Amino acid sequence: MICAACGEWADVPRVDGDVLVCGLCGHREPFSRLPMFALTGPSGTGKSTVCRGLGALLGDHAVVLEQDVLWIGALRDPEDDYGSFRQTWLRMAAMVNQNGRPTVLCGTVAPPQFERRPERALFSDIHYLALVADDDVLARRLRGRPAWRGWDDEQRIADMLAFNTWMKTTETDPPMRLLDTTDATVEDTTKAVADWVLGHLKPR
Repeated sequence: MICAACGEWADVPRVDGDVLVCGLCGHREPFSRLPMFALTGPSGTGKSTVCRGLGALLGDHAVVLEQDVLWIGALRDPEDDYGSFRQTWLRMAAMVNQNGRPTVLCGTVAPPQFERRPERALFSDIHYLALVADDDVLARRLRGRPAWRGWDDEQRIADMLAFNTWMKTTETDPPMRLLDTTDATVEDTTKAVADWVLGHLKPR
């Protein structure tokens, strides 16, 4: 992040309330620390499908982004728990938020992958909603995907089912809310996700 005053780059952003502070020269400028919404969950639970219809239900209330569009090149490096990928998305979402609307990021993430990043300070809150499903239904969905997606590997499916169990049973800080898509229609799931986002945006 580049300081508007001294022009230096900061690897670790500093905030003071709704003010961005340069750690080198002390320059202060207004910065909108809005919430971010992470729609997460194992592969096959419906995240990408929901993402396609979510923007129409949220309208001007939030900006919906599909995480996988940046799952490319060097950003797929697993070092530091895919640190470059997580850092890029947090910075991108924080910049989107400067337009006055919070971001809904659709794609698999566990809370620790965002919460321990320096860029977490750029948001007032990050809310997590995890789509989950029964293991047999999830496995059937994954096996039914096109061959190019690589789900003919039974070990890969087993790993995803283990992640599904982790999502259902692990207490995280902040907590993840769960939404079971086993028997739900796409329309009902999309509406439930939209209601979840809008519920957090209502004045309290």
